Amino acid sequence: MTSEDSSSPVLKRSSVPELDAILGHPFKVLNDGFVRVVDYMGSDDSIVQAARVSYGEGTKKTSDDAHLIRYLLRHRHTTPMEMCEIKFHVRVPMDIWRQWVRHRTASINEYSTRYSIAIDSTYTTSPEGWREQSTTNRQGSAESFNVETGTLLTEQETQLHAECRRIYLDRIDRGVAREQARKDLPLSTYTEAYWKCNLHNLLHFLSLRMDTAAQSEIRDYATTIGHKIVAKWVPLAWEAFEDYTVESTTLSRHERALLGLIFQNKPEDARAYATENNLARNGKPGREIREFEAKLLTMGIPSPWS
Repeated sequence: MTSEDSSSPVLKRSSVPELDAILGHPFKVLNDGFVRVVDYMGSDDSIVQAARVSYGEGTKKTSDDAHLIRYLLRHRHTTPMEMCEIKFHVRVPMDIWRQWVRHRTASINEYSTRYSIAIDSTYTTSPEGWREQSTTNRQGSAESFNVETGTLLTEQETQLHAECRRIYLDRIDRGVAREQARKDLPLSTYTEAYWKCNLHNLLHFLSLRMDTAAQSEIRDYATTIGHKIVAKWVPLAWEAFEDYTVESTTLSRHERALLGLIFQNKPEDARAYATENNLARNGKPGREIREFEAKLLTMGIPSPWS
């Protein structure tokens, strides 16, 4: 392409004023964590442009662009979402960061305690914030402890954090290698990292980590990223994501069959179907049926097992 080629279209870099206004602004999460946008590429227009395989600005009507983006997300045509990328700077407790990096679809560079002194900050739990282990979900939590017990646990936590930090710094002062001195730091110690991913993978991350089944602490980060950042960056895609992912209800083959029997007013057939397909035993619903009942509840439909 030469400078004399006047027929060539002029390409413009996507810019989102709403996101530019918060660029670099740290949104606080937990007691001393944060998340902020460092840089980004693309916008809703970039999604439309990629979907239409065009160098133009897409359609002239915003409504048409919204319909196209909604169609893409509704039918899981996600490649155009990969045209948008965003880079975050985050401060997060190490135990939550371990969950975060399980999503292997991002570029990451983390603060190194081999080269630098560990960040002098830990995630602390308020007396009201201690949760009991769930009796129905091995990896989940349940109700909070009473404040009296919570106060004791917080006092113990404060003492432990202080002692771990004291021992760590004593090792450093004695000349112990940083890579070895750090080994007894608590997982509540904050780390920092740059985290860059495309919109498709970011929405997948948010769909899992904004879910009520996710741990509360990482859910706080995901909710902050989603509502305070992504919603400003790609508002059309975000609205479609909320409609078709966050607030949607999917039905399995068995659930669809059960729903049909329920609408035919055949509760006994529904219970028999569940038993025949190992979804219930001795008339007692299993976990899959309980999850199905939760879906029915959101739609205001009575359960045959209630």
